[in-house]
Amino acid sequence: MSGPYQGVRIVDLTSMLSGPWATTILADQGAEVTKIEALGDGDHVRSLGNQRGGMSSMFLNINRNKRSITIDLKSEQGRKVFLDLAASADIVVQNFRPGVVERLGVGYDDVARINPQVIYLSLSGFGEKGPWVGKPTYDPIIQAVSGLTTIQGGSDAERPRLVRTVLPDKFSAMAAAQAMGAALFHRSRSGKGQHVRLSMLDAVLSFLWASDFGAQTFSDQAGDNKLAASFIDLIYETKDGYMTVATMSNKEWLAFCRAMGRNDLASDARFMTPALRDKNVNERLETIQACLRERTTDENLELLEAEGVPCAPALTRNQVVDHPQVRAMDTLFETVHHAAGPLRQVRNAARFEGSPAVHRFGAPMLGEHCSAILTEAGYDKEQILKLRRDGVIGFENDRTPQGISSAAK
Repeated sequence: MSGPYQGVRIVDLTSMLSGPWATTILADQGAEVTKIEALGDGDHVRSLGNQRGGMSSMFLNINRNKRSITIDLKSEQGRKVFLDLAASADIVVQNFRPGVVERLGVGYDDVARINPQVIYLSLSGFGEKGPWVGKPTYDPIIQAVSGLTTIQGGSDAERPRLVRTVLPDKFSAMAAAQAMGAALFHRSRSGKGQHVRLSMLDAVLSFLWASDFGAQTFSDQAGDNKLAASFIDLIYETKDGYMTVATMSNKEWLAFCRAMGRNDLASDARFMTPALRDKNVNERLETIQACLRERTTDENLELLEAEGVPCAPALTRNQVVDHPQVRAMDTLFETVHHAAGPLRQVRNAARFEGSPAVHRFGAPMLGEHCSAILTEAGYDKEQILKLRRDGVIGFENDRTPQGISSAAK
């Protein structure tokens, strides 16, 4: 076995981060993913920094266990090639702007006519209706309009701030992966395919709402947005570095007071209950910071762990790689990529006892599998050669315009 999705076939029209990472999650879990890229440069992520052997680190990390074919979808022949591949697919995924796949003739209706049981996932920034349907979308745009930047700022009265990772892209990928699994489960019960639509804005709002939109949850009350959060975050300075401490319950707060030798805080009227600690959040966090600054990180950890207080050092990325917990769980693994050389990557997060996810092969070079994919789809050598000569598909590993290799000119 090579993962719970073994035997599932996915045709992946996505590029950038959210779509490709979503399909990689399923690829890690056994799905067979065919990545369709544009002739010439392919997925833009290929051109990003941290390059080796012509491969960017991000592309390597979010496109492993896939095969690549380059197709000119704007041509009639290219459209036919795509539909031939989609005819036997379980899932087709795309993240073009709304309306583009329909104009190209590769939308849900086009695929469903030849493959009625297909699951077709459309991933967009803002969805398929409303005033922002066609608005160009990148991660910071979703962070801003979802309220995430205000939440990160700590209060509606403070300057909004970006989260320093592409959280909307990443969470949209997780939501898309879950949606594909749910649609496959529904098909196994009903025998029916369907069109699944997912917007990044919807995904991020669903992610944020439970913990960050409390004031907006009771719809018949006016929420006080300025009291939504603290302007202080939960990273504290110590004598020699940084750490975090979480004291959610009364038990944990009292344990913190004992660990720091501050029994006076246990009877402080501002901090007697969770509600009062939340109301006086900035004073509470300032007090915690004052206590932790008196000792080194290791000294604080020793005292806090002895009392059972949740705490951890704030690690750099290099420290994360060597942390004993990360090593003990085999969270990272090393392979040798055929173009990029030795790689260290993170394994698929879920561990399946009966159908473990495996690393089968690294991310593909541009168009690396054109011949193999088309041969499996029933094309013979002459047909494949003609498609290349006509500029419908590219030459393996080629990055020149129109997919025409120097040797063929």
